[in-house]
Amino acid sequence: MKRQETLYNFLDLTKLNAMANIRDLKKDINHVLGEIIEMAMDIEKVNTEIDKSKTAAIIDEAINAFDAFSSLVHEKGVENKRAHYRAIINDLEIKGSELIDKLNAL
Repeated sequence: MKRQETLYNFLDLTKLNAMANIRDLKKDINHVLGEIIEMAMDIEKVNTEIDKSKTAAIIDEAINAFDAFSSLVHEKGVENKRAHYRAIINDLEIKGSELIDKLNAL
């Protein structure tokens, strides 16, 4: 549990709700998913007993999530932009937590 708390504190997913603009949202997406990818690579380097296909799957999932979130940020024709961006932030927080849980399970 201590490792999981450390990862949550490191990414500090709770600060994602304080978004000022789209640029900050893009930075948050890049930061959260980039750090998860780096953590997966670090775990793979440190613990050689882990199956590399599991960490590769987590990395692929993070990259696919990044692409999906990027397309959502640039989506045109959104009626309520504020609600749309808040939904993206909530989805990012959920996805980040899921990926961290998968890393902790390794």
